[in-house]
Amino acid sequence: MRASLIQIAVDEDESVASRRQRMAALVRDQAGSDLVVLPELWTTGAFAYEEFGPEAEPLEGPTYETMAKAASDAGVWLHAGSVPERDPDGSLYNTSLVFSPSGDLAAAYRKIHRFGFGKGEAVLMGAGRDLVTVRLPGTTLGVATCYDLRFPELFRSLVDAGAETLVIPAGWPERRRAHWTLLAQARAVENQAFVLACGTAGTHAGVPQAGHSIVVDPWGEVLAEAGAGEEVLTVDFDPARVAATREQFPALKDRMLGLEPPRR
Repeated sequence: MRASLIQIAVDEDESVASRRQRMAALVRDQAGSDLVVLPELWTTGAFAYEEFGPEAEPLEGPTYETMAKAASDAGVWLHAGSVPERDPDGSLYNTSLVFSPSGDLAAAYRKIHRFGFGKGEAVLMGAGRDLVTVRLPGTTLGVATCYDLRFPELFRSLVDAGAETLVIPAGWPERRRAHWTLLAQARAVENQAFVLACGTAGTHAGVPQAGHSIVVDPWGEVLAEAGAGEEVLTVDFDPARVAATREQFPALKDRMLGLEPPRR
């Protein structure tokens, strides 16, 4: 399977509409890939909190329409990163969209763990509740977003739901880049799964972004890693290695906790 992670730079001098069209062109350029992954909140920037409300879209808004067509034109599975979604009741969510090669919506995921410690995303957006997996030919994706990466129980639940490839769009800050790499490798090792983590470049509302999108195999080995700037990271990987790794080193079968209610 060939995956391309589009690590776009978010520049406040570029309009959202212009960046949306630029991203669509980048997706179309990946027509030879099976799966294309975009970052978190690439329309606004993950730290541009004041833009969340003004730029929020209904689920089937302009980003949905543009990315659905781009996926269809390229003939790829597209994890279109996330957008600020405005629910019909007025609530905001950090929502990821996954499209099939025909341009149909395969899944939508509302980010469960919101970042901010009582400000920013944590107070402006609602929390999702549902686990999301997507079945592709050859592998099942488990979908998570940025700050979710710090919560291993979410990924173990995705594995229990059948996930073999964990896809994580993010707007991760440069000052915590070491955590980004460490946690991506940890989630791969502990779940014996591939991790495809796609970040942004540039600066969001004064916050320098980490970049360094990364692909990790089920043994924790880094298959490919981007630099700090705008880049398309493309890697070929064999989804069958997940089953082979879990058979060769069956640690998941030795789990003792989380499988049944504790005794009282």
